[in-house]
Amino acid sequence: MKAVSGSQAYLRTKVLTASPAELRLMLIDGAIRFAETAKHGYATKNYEATFEGTTKAQAILMELVNALRPEQSPELCERLSSLYTYMYQRLLEASIEKSEVIVDEVLKLLRFERETWVLCMDELARENHAASGVKSMPCATAPTSCASGTEPARPRLSVQI
Repeated sequence: MKAVSGSQAYLRTKVLTASPAELRLMLIDGAIRFAETAKHGYATKNYEATFEGTTKAQAILMELVNALRPEQSPELCERLSSLYTYMYQRLLEASIEKSEVIVDEVLKLLRFERETWVLCMDELARENHAASGVKSMPCATAPTSCASGTEPARPRLSVQI
């Protein structure tokens, strides 16, 4: 049996204890990290790194598609599936054309998706907090700040993944 390093044990624990929303964020973060690896590979002509980054980012995108539950929100799932499939196809085109520019387009979409998901997680945490009747809530669900707490009201979200 192979020994597990400290960082691997930490990651395993993090994955096993994460909520579904946190797991989705971790997948998006991974796709960003691997797409950045691919982009750097194109810039440095390191095609092994490019291949590894591209294939891992594509695998994560397909996992995101497979994790969608259309019975919860068919229209949202259809749009997300289309977005993830588009990014997958663009990474394939980047491989064929050896294009750092195409990977950069995918990175912009992934970063926007991450930002959107973090906002959604924050809103869900606020809703859960309000439903629980607790008076103060720290921002613990996402790495963004909520310093002032004076954001304009947003429409209520009901997202189940």
